[in-house]
Amino acid sequence: MPSSWARRRTGLSRALAVSIAIVVPAMPLLAQGSGDAPPPEPSTPNNTAEPKTYTPADFARFAPRNAADMLRQVPGFILQRPDDRRGLGEGGGNVLINGRRISGKSNDALTELGRIPARNVTRIEIVEGATLNVPGLTGQVANVIATLGGTAGQFAWRPEFRAGPADPLLLRGEASLTGSSGRLGYTIGLRNEAFRGGGSGPSLIFGPDGMLIDTRQELITVRGDRPKLSGSFKYEGADGSVANLNLSYGRFWFGSREISDRSGAGQVDRIRTVRTQEKDYSYEIGGDYEFTLGAGQLKLIGLHQFEHSPTTTRAITTFADEAPALGSRFRRIGDESESIARAEYRWKSGPADWQLSAEAAFNSLDNVSGLSSLVPGGEFREVQLPGGSALVKEDRAEVRATFGRPLSTSVSLQASLGAEYSKLSLSGQQEASRTFYRPKGFVSAAWKVSPVLDVTGKVEREVGQLNFFDFLATENLSNENRNAGNPNLVPPQSWQIALTANRNLGRFGSTTLRIYGRLISDIVDQVPIGEKGESPGNLVSATVYGVETRTTLLFDPLGWRGAKLDARLNLQTSSVEDPLTGDRREISGSTLRSVEVSLRRDVPGTDWAWGGNAAHNRSAPNFRLGEIAFFTEGPVFGAVFAEHKDVLGLTLRGTVGNILGGKNVLDRTVFSGRRTGPIGFVERRRRAGGPIFSISVSGAI
Repeated sequence: MPSSWARRRTGLSRALAVSIAIVVPAMPLLAQGSGDAPPPEPSTPNNTAEPKTYTPADFARFAPRNAADMLRQVPGFILQRPDDRRGLGEGGGNVLINGRRISGKSNDALTELGRIPARNVTRIEIVEGATLNVPGLTGQVANVIATLGGTAGQFAWRPEFRAGPADPLLLRGEASLTGSSGRLGYTIGLRNEAFRGGGSGPSLIFGPDGMLIDTRQELITVRGDRPKLSGSFKYEGADGSVANLNLSYGRFWFGSREISDRSGAGQVDRIRTVRTQEKDYSYEIGGDYEFTLGAGQLKLIGLHQFEHSPTTTRAITTFADEAPALGSRFRRIGDESESIARAEYRWKSGPADWQLSAEAAFNSLDNVSGLSSLVPGGEFREVQLPGGSALVKEDRAEVRATFGRPLSTSVSLQASLGAEYSKLSLSGQQEASRTFYRPKGFVSAAWKVSPVLDVTGKVEREVGQLNFFDFLATENLSNENRNAGNPNLVPPQSWQIALTANRNLGRFGSTTLRIYGRLISDIVDQVPIGEKGESPGNLVSATVYGVETRTTLLFDPLGWRGAKLDARLNLQTSSVEDPLTGDRREISGSTLRSVEVSLRRDVPGTDWAWGGNAAHNRSAPNFRLGEIAFFTEGPVFGAVFAEHKDVLGLTLRGTVGNILGGKNVLDRTVFSGRRTGPIGFVERRRRAGGPIFSISVSGAI
């Protein structure tokens, strides 16, 4: 075992011990208040089934405009988005609206909550997911109770300007209209998740002996627009039945340009330009109908979504001595579709909640890829790209039985047992077909140790899913490497265990400590394909474990009224056997540490608020068979903001980002052949983007 991995594992073990030693003993001390008048705090009944409840009065000082603004201010709560995976499954995210999961698949929780006016929110309940009659939810879950009567509109405009080479961002924002007519509720929304980016700086190339052999001055600009029109309709029948219909249509326009001005001893000066363009469209049609059947409730769900994504990348090198230009072009047109049918039947038997569910999902990727080489005259001539075009399909079915009940006034249990069938097939330039039968399920227990301390434990057997593009050959023209494609990929499986403690600090806020581990089989990583090729493939096993803490501190009891601090720390390590060397190393690109700290102060007696944040992230290197690349941004990104909550009825915020001068950093070692051979060259790249100036204007329509 390499000493570097051993040191990281030892360091994480020490950090885990220190975190437990500091956080747990400090909890009762921090909960001791002062004589100052505290801000409103939620009720915390000594019953595992009772939630911590926040009312609109708890958020008055933040002047929220919608339910999303409120949820962001709940002490210690971290929004978890559903996994980006095929199928629906159980649980998904940690937000409910009026006790029900957000209908649809592509819906974003904050987007949905952002369309509910603050005046319509009755309360927000924070409850342990294992105590709910919603299978699959564990940890802290937010249940937003709101009435949807009347008609109300929301809008926000968030332009952004950068000091670096990025273009101005003028069309980012959203607008929505929410209302009801009788038993029918509706929401219509238009949103553009636009972005702009850019950076410039040197990239230095060193030979195996450490001598500088090439100097590159580089500039990159990135732009993207993702407009999406969506509509959600809900009908509540007089008999208690509920029907939802969700429709959405979106576009995605992406473009990037990377210019590299290159020179070196004994080399002709040259300019290499890489351009990428993507023009997608996608749509989703989904709905569900829930009604009483016998002693329980039956819910029928259907969904279909489709995405068409043509992408083209061109890389062209021109020379100062007017030698013929060199270049390549990679084109890919992918059509992805998913159709899902699901049924859930739940009922209550005494204190126990039961649910039986069955789901069928049909997924496909119809992909055509082509690689071309630039020839004299400026035209591109196609060259072979074996395995670049194919139809990948998966037919999947799942059945589950879920059981939950309180074991006492302070302990509740939830358990699920199921099985998954899937058939993966690949047709086209390569042919393959395989069938899998795999068990899945979990056991979760929640214990309210005291009125201010909750502990949750969960053990889960999970079946992972594959990225269909990993089956196919692809070309990365920017980094000049290729995946050969692999028709023999197998979905990974894992055992996961987590222990979470939530401590209510009363007027001081809250804190959470989570310890987790994963044992993964058939993990996907880069593997050899033939004598020279490589592609994503399966390794036998891997382990992941880590510790995460989340804390919200309110400073009112200390005399600093209106101030709060949110902090999050995640330390993680992993281990997998390298397919080339046989040594143990981190999982390629996995998280090593992540730190986020934010401070906000709402100045008492005024409509002003100010604050700032800082974030640091570090990941393990990315291991290919012919290179090792370490990519990071920062090392620390920071921002400050000022906000006024009532400017002619609008909320205005100004933010200055990247105030600490964060950079885009790439350190890459490329070998002559496999990583077991000699080094070919080493790249050191640094790109700076400069400060980011953004404005947010939000209000009611």
